[in-house]
Amino acid sequence: MTFSKSSLILVDYTAKVKDTDDIFDTTIEADAKKHSIYEENVKYQPKLVSIGEVSYPVLKGLDEALAKTSVGEKLTVEVTPDKGFGERDTKKIRMIPIRKLGEDAEKVSVGDTIEVDNKRGIIRYIGSGRVQIDYNHRYAGKTILYDVNVIKSLDSPSDKVDGILKNRLPVEESKIAFDLKDKEVSITIPEEILRADGLQIMKHFIQLDIFKFVSTLEKVNFVETHINKQTPAKKPETKEKATEQKAA
Repeated sequence: MTFSKSSLILVDYTAKVKDTDDIFDTTIEADAKKHSIYEENVKYQPKLVSIGEVSYPVLKGLDEALAKTSVGEKLTVEVTPDKGFGERDTKKIRMIPIRKLGEDAEKVSVGDTIEVDNKRGIIRYIGSGRVQIDYNHRYAGKTILYDVNVIKSLDSPSDKVDGILKNRLPVEESKIAFDLKDKEVSITIPEEILRADGLQIMKHFIQLDIFKFVSTLEKVNFVETHINKQTPAKKPETKEKATEQKAA
C-alpha cells in the first residue's frame, strides 16, 4: 500500500553524490563511522518524513519516490538537480576583497563554509588579496543517490506522538515519556533539558505538529518536574543510636 499526502513514515537512508560516490549524509550511525562522516552531536535514528508536507521534509525527488513505496521496501532513489539541491547559478559566485573577512581572513582555506553579508557560502579560491565565494548549495548541480529503507508507517495517535517527540526532543529515546488518554496527551519534559535554550520553541513546534497530525487530540500538556537539589539529604541513624532508642 502506497502512502497518501501527510502520511508520517520512518525511513533510514544513506545519501551520496552520483558522480563521485561521495557519501555525505546518513541516518545510520554505523554508516557514518564507516565513511568518516560521524558527528558526536548528531542524533542517528530513522528520519521522520511527512509525505508531501513541509513539516518533516526531504528533497522533492525523494518525497515523490517515497509516496509510491510501502513499509519494508528497500530501494535506491536517483534525485536530479531540478528535484534536489538545484542547478548551479554562476550569478551566485562572487569575488570579494579578503580583508572583508576581518579576523577570519588568515584562518580560512579553500572548501570552508563561511558567512558573509548574512549569507553562507563556500570558499572556492583564495589569492591576490581576493577570495571567491560560492553561494550555491554545496551539492547544487549534482545528482544524488539515496539508498532507502522504509521502516514504518506511523498510523496510530500513539505512534505519531512518539515519532514527533523523538524528532523534536534532543534526548535519548529512553527518556521520552508521555501519557495519551482520549483527546489529551501529557508530555514529560526530561530534566536534562528543563533549562535548555530554545525549550519554549521546541514545545511550540511539538504542539503544532501533534495537533496537525493527530487531529483527534484537543489538549497537549507539558509536565515539568523541578527538584530542589539544595535540600540536604536526611542522614540515616547510626546503629548505636537506633539501639539506644529501642532500649529506652
